[in-house]
Amino acid sequence: MSKWTGSWLSGPRSVLEPGADSGDGTGQRFKGERLGLPESGPGSIASSGRRAFAILTDFLLAAGVAGLFTYPDLPRNWSLLAWFAITIVAVSFFGFTPGHAIFGLRVARLDGAPAVGIPRAALRTGLIFLVIPAVIWDADGRCLHDKASNTVVIRVR
Repeated sequence: MSKWTGSWLSGPRSVLEPGADSGDGTGQRFKGERLGLPESGPGSIASSGRRAFAILTDFLLAAGVAGLFTYPDLPRNWSLLAWFAITIVAVSFFGFTPGHAIFGLRVARLDGAPAVGIPRAALRTGLIFLVIPAVIWDADGRCLHDKASNTVVIRVR
């Protein structure tokens, strides 16, 4: 591929897979290396599989909570409202949702602050609701909703 097509067709360096070289000598060996996170174990980037199971658990929990209040009818959109409330409150104050806790994950701010806070948690949750930001991620495993809120999902065990 010629140099002029490689400069714009290849995309930005941030979407290169770990270990891929962008030609400028700044390639990373593993997810999270550029963020100063360990390669594996506690504090490392959470896998997409763990994150998917965690959000599925949160969806089921929210549907169950909403179902308690709407029984004998189906919860319909009340489960979505329950999911918003559970996710925003849990992430902003504790850094994890019930699904994150079960799968050993936590949402952390990149600036080192101890709490995610309500504005960032609300932004993350709103973008997850749109789906597209949650299914597009970079070489560090950070989805668009994490990048917008300056957070990262890490493993705690």
